[in-house]
Amino acid sequence: MTRYFEVQQRDGAARIGKLLLSRTIQTPFILDSRLLGSTESPVIDAGSLWRLGSAEAAREELARIRSIAGEDSLVILPHLSFPPEVPEEIAGSDKLDPDTDISGPTGSVYRHLKRIRPSDLYVMEGAGCLENNARRFFNTLLGIKEHVPPDTAVYAPAISLPENIALLVYLGIDVLDNTKAIIAAHSDIYLTSSGRFYLDSLAELPCRCEACASTSVEELRGSDRRERAKILERHNLNALESELALVRERIRAGTLREYVEGQCRTRPWLTALLRLADSEYNYIEEKNPIARSNEMLANSTESQSRVEIVRFAERVLERYTPPEADVLVLLPCSAKKPYSVSNSHWKFINAIGSNRRYVHEVIITSPIGIVPRELELTYPAAHYDTAVTGHWDAQEREWVAGCLERYLVKNRYATIIAHVEDAYREICETVSQRLGIGMIFTGSGNVTSHEALRKLKEEVEKHSTGKARNVEERKKDVMCCIADYQFGRGAGDILVPEGSVIKGPYPKYQVFAGKKQLTTLIPQYGTLAVTIEGAELLAPSGKYVVSIDDFVPRGSLLAPGVVSADPSIRPGDEVFVRGEKALCVGRAVMSGREMQLSGRGVAIDLRHVKKL
Repeated sequence: MTRYFEVQQRDGAARIGKLLLSRTIQTPFILDSRLLGSTESPVIDAGSLWRLGSAEAAREELARIRSIAGEDSLVILPHLSFPPEVPEEIAGSDKLDPDTDISGPTGSVYRHLKRIRPSDLYVMEGAGCLENNARRFFNTLLGIKEHVPPDTAVYAPAISLPENIALLVYLGIDVLDNTKAIIAAHSDIYLTSSGRFYLDSLAELPCRCEACASTSVEELRGSDRRERAKILERHNLNALESELALVRERIRAGTLREYVEGQCRTRPWLTALLRLADSEYNYIEEKNPIARSNEMLANSTESQSRVEIVRFAERVLERYTPPEADVLVLLPCSAKKPYSVSNSHWKFINAIGSNRRYVHEVIITSPIGIVPRELELTYPAAHYDTAVTGHWDAQEREWVAGCLERYLVKNRYATIIAHVEDAYREICETVSQRLGIGMIFTGSGNVTSHEALRKLKEEVEKHSTGKARNVEERKKDVMCCIADYQFGRGAGDILVPEGSVIKGPYPKYQVFAGKKQLTTLIPQYGTLAVTIEGAELLAPSGKYVVSIDDFVPRGSLLAPGVVSADPSIRPGDEVFVRGEKALCVGRAVMSGREMQLSGRGVAIDLRHVKKL
């Protein structure tokens, strides 16, 4: 835990925070590496133990720096520096004992600490040596993140360029420096967010910053080498700061992932780095919000692997329980969301008609996979957009087919009617062959044609037998399924108990048990907001519960007030706070693990507080 670093806003592993030093520094932040050894910098590198020679000399150097810089400058403690390839047994360890009492904010080089020294910032040693080695870089960062408190900053030195800042921050780097940008300037390299250029290869300067606006390519190439380096340095540093400002805005807007998917194309190692991060699902998923207010754009191959999509597919399989029905109707997606308000789906619904009470509807879509009708409002099912060409690549087909196959293995139906065409039909045929189950295909060329809709109507009528669910029961199905998806299996039975009624027009459903309102459907995200009465029913299950001491919180619950938290909690989740003196309902600002381990920051924005 730290007293000097606080995270204020998150977008997955990326975060905006502040270092509370002599002056407050907003992170992600770029350090001026030319000043790191000087007390002019807010972050000071105390230097190498090779130079200082002993632990005693290191302590004296720290005392000297503190006497000049004061207690509010962050000092990176003296350390032994080695390339990443040097084995631990050769490199040895930090000569300063981790228990040494050192006042003020500190930073520690992470790699050679046998015991983690409590620090406010951890330095990823040798980060600059790991450029172009995506696997080594990611594994090193993952090792740091797994072992240091979540409310401490991470500094990756000598690696940042305008082209890679977005991805570095996306992975959880908080502090960077300008080392490579300065070196590039003295090597006649012109940096941009889309890559680097040798000055000799440029016909014009593609930037209009103050450094570039004052000259031309011809003038720059003809200038004195020292003067040329100064101008290039000013431009490179401007490009670095400009890109970081854009990244911070992307974090605030919740759209950093979309930007990263484009930026990773600038260098192959960055594309590999993003794919490795996606393969480490738990690392990103734990920090990713349960829903976003902005549209989710799926524009690249990497979009298929983003957390929101994989999480939705996993929850449909693990948490969702479909309503009782003997007939499954598979339908294609639509451009308009939610699907049921689209023109094509109105035609499907009208064709099925009153027999809807006998069937269960599931929508097939890329990149989401499959979307049960009850979850069509739930993020990201109603919040995504993707490029539509009519062509599905092999990866898309396999992903969607896999989602449908796993669903049908777990949930059996007497009859499956597939009202689909083209790639949708090929996917259904593939799954049918794999599982050895029959499907009735009613989409002949155009699923919205009169002939196709007539076939759909006839087949549904023919197989509409068994238990029928009336309108009120179908409303309850929606609320039960969303509750299970949001809080885990069984939550629907608790929040939509027997005898409860659904009030309000779709999609603003509310569950009432007698005169007590238990929960409300929030159309914006397709999730449930729970009342105190609902919390009293669900909190005893232990799901999404945060425990506190004997006090009554007001407005927001800070992380230091958390005693324990359900590790299933993600940012944006509806959570229940229990203590000896209060029961509260609110929205999580951080994950359950982070709120339990952090020493600063808002953990939960409270909405309802009941004194006990």
